[in-house]
Amino acid sequence: MKKVTSKIMVLLLFISFSISAQSIQWQNLDTVKAQRFDTGKMWTFDYPPTQYWKEAYGFEPSQEWLDKARLSAVRFASWCSSSFVSEDGLVMTNHHCVDFILNNFQKPGEDIAKNGFYAPTLADERKVPGLFVDQLIKIIDVTKPVVDAVNAANTVDEKLQAKNEKTKELVEKAKADNPGMKCQFVQFYNGGKYSIYVYKTYNDVRAVYINERDMGLYGGDPDNFTYPRYDADFAFVRVYDESGKPLKTKNFFKMSETGPQSGEPLFVIGNPGSTFRLKTVAQLEYFRDISYAIQVAALKGQLKILFDMAKMYPEKADLYNNQAFFTGNSAKSLGGALDGLRDPEFMARKKDFEKKFKEAVYAKPELKEKYGHLWDAIAGTRNEMRKFALPMAAYGLNISRYFGMGKELYNLAKKGKMPEGEEFDKQMKKIFPDDFDKVLQNELLRLHVDLIVMTLGNENALVEQIFGGKTGAEAVKYLLAKSQITTKEGLINLAKKGSEAVLNSDDPFIMFAKETSDKLADMMLKAAEINKTEKSLEEELGQALFAVYGTSIPPDATFTLRISDGEMKSYGYNGTIAPEFTTFYGLYNRYYGHKKQYPWALPERWAHPSKELDMSVPYNFVSTNDIIGGNSGSPIVNKNLEVVGAVFDGNMESLPGNFIFDTKANRTVSVASTGIFQILYNITHANRIADELKAGKIVN
Repeated sequence: MKKVTSKIMVLLLFISFSISAQSIQWQNLDTVKAQRFDTGKMWTFDYPPTQYWKEAYGFEPSQEWLDKARLSAVRFASWCSSSFVSEDGLVMTNHHCVDFILNNFQKPGEDIAKNGFYAPTLADERKVPGLFVDQLIKIIDVTKPVVDAVNAANTVDEKLQAKNEKTKELVEKAKADNPGMKCQFVQFYNGGKYSIYVYKTYNDVRAVYINERDMGLYGGDPDNFTYPRYDADFAFVRVYDESGKPLKTKNFFKMSETGPQSGEPLFVIGNPGSTFRLKTVAQLEYFRDISYAIQVAALKGQLKILFDMAKMYPEKADLYNNQAFFTGNSAKSLGGALDGLRDPEFMARKKDFEKKFKEAVYAKPELKEKYGHLWDAIAGTRNEMRKFALPMAAYGLNISRYFGMGKELYNLAKKGKMPEGEEFDKQMKKIFPDDFDKVLQNELLRLHVDLIVMTLGNENALVEQIFGGKTGAEAVKYLLAKSQITTKEGLINLAKKGSEAVLNSDDPFIMFAKETSDKLADMMLKAAEINKTEKSLEEELGQALFAVYGTSIPPDATFTLRISDGEMKSYGYNGTIAPEFTTFYGLYNRYYGHKKQYPWALPERWAHPSKELDMSVPYNFVSTNDIIGGNSGSPIVNKNLEVVGAVFDGNMESLPGNFIFDTKANRTVSVASTGIFQILYNITHANRIADELKAGKIVN
């Protein structure tokens, strides 16, 4: 096979990028300007933009409205959002927020993933071990003491120490003033503002209603991040109080029977995970060229392998398809963000924002003196990272277990004498588990090899040494033929020879670990120092940002409570126009149009619903609200604080939302309250829950 050098690969990537950019060459990028909401609409409850809402929607919420909105929404464990939807502690979230914890409360003989779960009575509601929800009770602004402490210090290390000490002091005081509460230190604007969020945690959470996995994740990976959608991605749990009774709360959102209406303001209240919309252009370019490029290549490669394996081994299709769903979610999410970073217009808008920000800082001598150096300094830290980012990525890839086994066995040998007896058996099982999937790992090995070559180049000395001068499939054959640890017996036999035999082995996977482990550790230490310096610079830039813009723009997401405004609105896609909402007619068209095959198959009760099912009501819908991962399960409410839907996804056009919010086609996708009622009454016959949602309380 002809060798492809790293220089040629870079040239090919450049050519590919240039071709993709040709479609917008007609546009002069120098004329592209930043848009008003490029930094998004994830407003904090610390600084809600009530005047903007009044201007945009003719609606100015009262403090009472804001307090009820804040207290009715609850953070769902450490990964999702949710809300109280009845005065008796009933909580709504997404199916995909509970799908991976079904085994935690499933009884022997049950298959909740296949059949769903419904508690017909309160007594049947089932405790979910480890599950909790957090309610934001109070917000304490601690900006001044933190900023004063940081600014009084000199070096990066001193500033970090001063911040940590002051943070600890303030959190301890908050805990003393709010006994029994969880107190979280929160940083906004990369250091422009600081708060302590005080939460009440509820630990007794019980499963009430969960759809079948095939419906909660309807459409699987192909439909993920797309629209139109037909997904029953909702679930209900209930919070119980300390006495073991359903929690009584006056703060909840009643479920709307009419659903979302065109033209009305809608608000998503939830906990978006993380965004990097306030990063500098130099940081975004690093993400584009290095971080995201490598991650997306790895994820897309793994996804293709899992899909191929599901087809080749139908008896294990469920296992591979389940893995593919979550891998595909990450691949689409990061891939969409990477596409956005490669979009010249989006990057031009980011450059214009940075240009205007700089001009505002430079216009005031005191700001220029204090903050004017920061952009060049941050560009410098990114340039330092670029010097060793590719080998660090290659050495740290976590794809093929063969490389992982080589590293783990090498590290065990480095400790000295090998363990004996039961401890030896334990370590061997840990390195080479009983459920090791050799066929899958052989496929992943090819991907791992290709990514090492992509990042290092196949003329790299280490690549030549480990792969025997081969690439692709030939390199994989070489590695598998030469390695002693690709079988459990071979691994154990080598390990039994002792540490010296392992350390001096010519096994390619162990040799790779031997050649890269110390180098990787050194690079990671260097990266940590660079990131620490950059973090300090970012905090100073955050102060500059807040000095210029104040609360007129929202901070980046931090998995803390936000409120985002929008409205139900269609958009252009695929040469046509997406509808504001979909109906159950579309669900059954999807089912029959795809010949009843996975992932568009329907469980029996869905394939033959009650005749009372109103097929024409809104099922899923889109809105212009600003969301990101972590918002899953968020309630979407109208100005009367009625739930009109459960947020579960964004569309493909929303994926660049990690770094820029584009109002043209970025859409939030939700399950409509009207669809939820139809499902509960006429498909799954969970009337008890539907009646409670309608009344806002348990109906006896």
